[in-house]
Amino acid sequence: MSPQMRVVVFASQKGGSGKTTLAGHVAVQADRAGAGPVALIDTDPQGSLAKWWNVRASESPFFIQSAFTNLFHDLDMARTQGIRLVVIDTPPAVTKAIAEVVSFGDLIVVPTRPSPHDLRAVGPTVDIVESRKKQLVFVVNAATARAKITMEAAIALSQHGTVAPVTVHNRLDFAASMIDGRTVMEVDPAGKSALEIAQLWDYLASRIARLDTPQGTWMDDAARGQGQRNVNALGRSAPVFGRRAFT
Repeated sequence: MSPQMRVVVFASQKGGSGKTTLAGHVAVQADRAGAGPVALIDTDPQGSLAKWWNVRASESPFFIQSAFTNLFHDLDMARTQGIRLVVIDTPPAVTKAIAEVVSFGDLIVVPTRPSPHDLRAVGPTVDIVESRKKQLVFVVNAATARAKITMEAAIALSQHGTVAPVTVHNRLDFAASMIDGRTVMEVDPAGKSALEIAQLWDYLASRIARLDTPQGTWMDDAARGQGQRNVNALGRSAPVFGRRAFT
């Protein structure tokens, strides 16, 4: 991890994408992996992430009570207090406030369920990320194992941005763990869900680490000198379409 504080924002226009669950899990895994101190911020008025944290027995990750209007100040305070990673959850809507939160992120994670309706809803979120010139990573979430649509979703998303090479599958242990403030890593450390989250964090950490390269760029290796391209979940390169919307 970088010696300076980094901010990861989970954003999705579509409700039910699983961004709150992933935000909590990634924050905990980052802390377990030694990337801490880690802090959470919940900017969703529903406060689902805050409610989960309030019943959590462990003292980590930390929680920062913040609001859109105070985010700049609160992030600055976190930086001075030695926080190394901040994970921010956002409301399931595309608003000016969400765009402001995105502007603070070093990496924007967009969880997407592998369904046509969810894929069609991705466009406005991508527009916001692009307008703020931020780096985006799609995460195919709540997928059904060995389903053809999961692969098709990853390929479709790769045409609009980078897709994490880790698919998070739909399992009951994710929902069950969120009831009492835990994560799948704490409920069943050797389980498949825990492994997926660990692999997802490893990938996100590698993306964050690229901020500290001498070039100071996030461009994929395949893109250097070859035009802007992305790599889908199958490891195949795919062009980035100029039009950021699904039809």
